Amino acid sequence: MRLYSWNVNGFRAVARKGFWDWFNRAGGDVVCLQETKVEPAQLQAEELPAEECESLWHPAQVKRGYSGVAVFYRVPPVDYRLGLPDKRMQGEGRLIQMEFDAFHLFNVYFPNGQMGEERLRFKLEYYDRFLEYIEEVRRSKPVVVCGDFNTAHREIDLKNPRANENRSGFLPVERDWLDRLIEHGYDDTFRLFTSEGGHYTWWDYRTKARARNAGWRIDYFFASRELRSAVKNAWIEPDVLGSDHCPVGLELDV
Repeated sequence: MRLYSWNVNGFRAVARKGFWDWFNRAGGDVVCLQETKVEPAQLQAEELPAEECESLWHPAQVKRGYSGVAVFYRVPPVDYRLGLPDKRMQGEGRLIQMEFDAFHLFNVYFPNGQMGEERLRFKLEYYDRFLEYIEEVRRSKPVVVCGDFNTAHREIDLKNPRANENRSGFLPVERDWLDRLIEHGYDDTFRLFTSEGGHYTWWDYRTKARARNAGWRIDYFFASRELRSAVKNAWIEPDVLGSDHCPVGLELDV
């Protein structure tokens, strides 16, 4: 299976910037999107998925045009659910869980902690509840998690680590959670194939950071360790434009 994840920073905008051209070239069996900022009823015909694929949408309920996740798929899941079971973590359209024959796939747009202490606390709480839940689900079959984690893990995962060490997105407490995720037996799949720095998935629009490749790697595919032999490739597509993030991919032999 060929899987993709992309924070599109507004689906309607990226649909006008060549999204479907990329989608058709990429050939993904499952394409997970974050920060869609739209409800399906708002989409025009030219913005809708091609006939050969189906879609799931989970828009935010608390605020229109905010957050939201979606999945386009050519391989149908055997089941799916929207959001975490914990009601305190619901309402912002942050998670779609899809169950396939060989694994569970989670498409997640994790909260951003840069808007203040309250949002940082919510982000950390969401992290904790999420890890508890996927460990529960993992008892039935392996787990793949993709999406915008809103945290760079190590110094090689952002251009300017020293300048950002006190900024949410690279705080020790956020990075520690990624350490815990790995300690629980989840592989950062990109790092199974690429060890050097300089590979990023998000660049600040305001500072025109993409032209200088002054970015952050905050979009990931994590796979539970029992899938390691099935992971055939993991990559980043930094040349794909249309958002301040770029797509990331994973190929599984399952």
